Amino acid sequence: MRTGKQCLSMVGAMALALASSVQASSFVVTTDAVVRAVDASTNATSDVSSSLRDNKIVRQAQDDAASFIASNGEIRGARLESALAWLRVQLPQSQATDAQLAQAILAG
Repeated sequence: MRTGKQCLSMVGAMALALASSVQASSFVVTTDAVVRAVDASTNATSDVSSSLRDNKIVRQAQDDAASFIASNGEIRGARLESALAWLRVQLPQSQATDAQLAQAILAG
């Protein structure tokens, strides 16, 4: 027969195991959400990159895109503005930010 202390210890161990399981499950859900968000962002950028390679407007905006990124968005050249406008028309479903598009222009 078990004493009160043994039962209490057993209940405590079970509670600890349950809490660890809940934390691990929460970590997995949070990690999955972060991975999905990064994947969506990466896919948006790579979709844009693949449509950029052969476009003259976009190729001419590479220097402006580099300035935009280097200045944390402070410098917005005319060629970059033109390329961003063109990209927004070509990819209306894209939710990429100007910074993401500028990165894609540089990668293109």
